[in-house]
Amino acid sequence: MTGEFTLSSALRRVFGITVISGTVTTAFVFLATERHWRRVLPFFLGDGESTAISGVARLTVHARLLATSLIVSLVPLAVLGVTSYTRAAALLGADPATATELVQSILVSIVFIMAVGTLAASVISGYVSTSVSAPLRRLETAMAEVEDGRLDVRCAAVANDEIGALTEGFNRMVGGLRDRERLRETFGKYVSREVRDEILSGRIPLDGQAREVTILFADLRDFTPWVEANPPREVVHDLNAYFTAMDGAIREHRGLVLQFIGDEIEAVFGAPLAYAGHADLALQAALEMRERLARWNAERQRAGKPPMRHGIGIHTGTVLAGNIGSAERLSYALVGDAVNLASRIQGLTKEVGTDILVSGTTRRLLGDGHELVGLPAVRVKGKSAEVEVYRVA
Repeated sequence: MTGEFTLSSALRRVFGITVISGTVTTAFVFLATERHWRRVLPFFLGDGESTAISGVARLTVHARLLATSLIVSLVPLAVLGVTSYTRAAALLGADPATATELVQSILVSIVFIMAVGTLAASVISGYVSTSVSAPLRRLETAMAEVEDGRLDVRCAAVANDEIGALTEGFNRMVGGLRDRERLRETFGKYVSREVRDEILSGRIPLDGQAREVTILFADLRDFTPWVEANPPREVVHDLNAYFTAMDGAIREHRGLVLQFIGDEIEAVFGAPLAYAGHADLALQAALEMRERLARWNAERQRAGKPPMRHGIGIHTGTVLAGNIGSAERLSYALVGDAVNLASRIQGLTKEVGTDILVSGTTRRLLGDGHELVGLPAVRVKGKSAEVEVYRVA
């Protein structure tokens, strides 16, 4: 009888130490270690992704929550069950005094088990809830920062579970937004912001459209002698300064610079975004270019450099506008006789001794308030009919 009791007691002790205490201790140590490692793991991972690491066991959020629920519920029940059974078995055949003591010991055991079980369950549940809620709060904060326009946000992915995958997906999404914003900013250096936004939104077809537009050509005078008389680095610096000033004037009046060809500028008003009054805007841009050139020349003269002159030709006509080029490289360009005529009118500025010439077609589309002086009709290269031109006073 005594040996049977000793074996039963030993089995209960083994069960309590290995199954009950071992399970709770293992869960506590694992969660405490994980909490510590999550603080230092970003230093080892850097910008890498934790879910991409091979050969690592993956503990999902589902498995984590399920294991925690079982531990905090089954362990106290198991302890209570074993304790109640052993005490109830001891009551069989016990005298009244011993039975009273056993009942009191059962009550003390139940209170003790409930207190210890509640404490252990609270600690383990707290660790698990923090391991789930903390990264989600960081994600929520990062999303709010992205909503405010901050695209330099990055969340450290410190787990290879579903939340880690969600964090890595968020980082890739923000990286894509940064790339898109970088594209927008880079694209904005080639076109106006308004045109850029229309093109990126897909509202402007770029596969070729017949459009009535106003074309502006500007060309520096005496460019070749200037290049020959100055060091190449200085020529490039001054040419970039000139282009910057002229491009600003064109953009300010909703124009698009199509290309810089040597010392020449080709710009269009009314494409790819169609709008009324493009002829007026082109002339206003030309007048602004005249003013900016005067201010730039004043700075050059103060620096002891000779002033520069340019000629501007403006013409309105129907062109084919769209993406043109090879399969590897495209550019937005205009094709049509109106483009050639605008370039020829720009060349006429040398012959008539003025800086801005407007075609008769453009003149008829202009509003009031412009001082234009009619010149004798001229014949330009490639045209059988004479061209009506006007000088801008």
